[in-house]
Amino acid sequence: MADVLLEVRDLRVQFPTPDGLVKAVDGVSFRIARGESLGVVGESGSGKSVTFLTIMGLITRKEARIEGEVIFRGQNVLEWPQDEMRLVRGKGMAMVFQDPMTSLHPFYRVGDQIAEAILAHEKVSRQAVRARAVEMLRKVGIPRPDARARQYPHEFSGGMRQRAMIAMALSLNPDLLIADEPTTALDVTVQAQILDLIDRLKEEFHTAVVIITHDLGVVAEHCEEIMVMYAGKAAEYGTRQDIYYDALHPYTWGLLRSISRIDRPRTERLRPIAGQPPSLIFVPSGCSFHPRCPYVMDVCRVTVPELLAADGKHASACHLPLSEKKRIFAEEVAIQSRGGPTRQGTWDG
Repeated sequence: MADVLLEVRDLRVQFPTPDGLVKAVDGVSFRIARGESLGVVGESGSGKSVTFLTIMGLITRKEARIEGEVIFRGQNVLEWPQDEMRLVRGKGMAMVFQDPMTSLHPFYRVGDQIAEAILAHEKVSRQAVRARAVEMLRKVGIPRPDARARQYPHEFSGGMRQRAMIAMALSLNPDLLIADEPTTALDVTVQAQILDLIDRLKEEFHTAVVIITHDLGVVAEHCEEIMVMYAGKAAEYGTRQDIYYDALHPYTWGLLRSISRIDRPRTERLRPIAGQPPSLIFVPSGCSFHPRCPYVMDVCRVTVPELLAADGKHASACHLPLSEKKRIFAEEVAIQSRGGPTRQGTWDG
């Protein structure tokens, strides 16, 4: 991959608890280049947010056991002290969190908070930094930015608070923007506006973007590459075309199956994945998805599958032979297209 900005190698994050060791992230590896967009999808508890909080240096070795490497702009930032990481956060990489109401300080004006983020990294006059804060609010589409910069977070709507968080994250023109569930609790119209805004700013600033979400519809439209996570591991990795038209992992098939379809009758029920995600303290032996997988084999119960590339960058961590994966996926797509009868072991469950 040309001009790799971030490379994560075998990242493991474990939290000691009275009940045992929580394996929140268990050997995740991926790369992202400048200007590229990566979607990270999976159920709650799959390790998506913990992976990127660790990359940002917001989870440290004081609270977790961390192994592996996070190579950002050619250097392993996991080895850096917190003082150096503070210099990278904001200017090198920035994060938009799920709930902007808890990320913005309720006692300070929005414009002052954006200005403070800039002043933490650059020596500029108060007048100049206030002007930049107003300009960033204008860039993210907030009306009357001069007046809005003087308001408090509670005076903003949910969508406007999220825009303000994006303005703060982009105020220092970072190389990497991480958006953790950026459209949670927003109505669909505002969701579309926020995601279109991220796309536009990605092109304008040539920023690499990671969108963490459980919504496959979001990544279908806004991400070039997709990593599917399950139980702290990457189950599948590939381009948007790979994941939606040539998926190779039973968990990915289950996620695709559970999306509502506009070409199906409204009375048709959604088809969730059977069972529940495993405890990250007592992870099943072998493939962690095997208790829920309709294609489970004996080897799945004892041997952990590697994330093996099928062709090019497309990779899946599954013991099924490649030819069998392609056959099953093609058969299930055909059944879905026909709206045919359901049967055990197919996409219809």
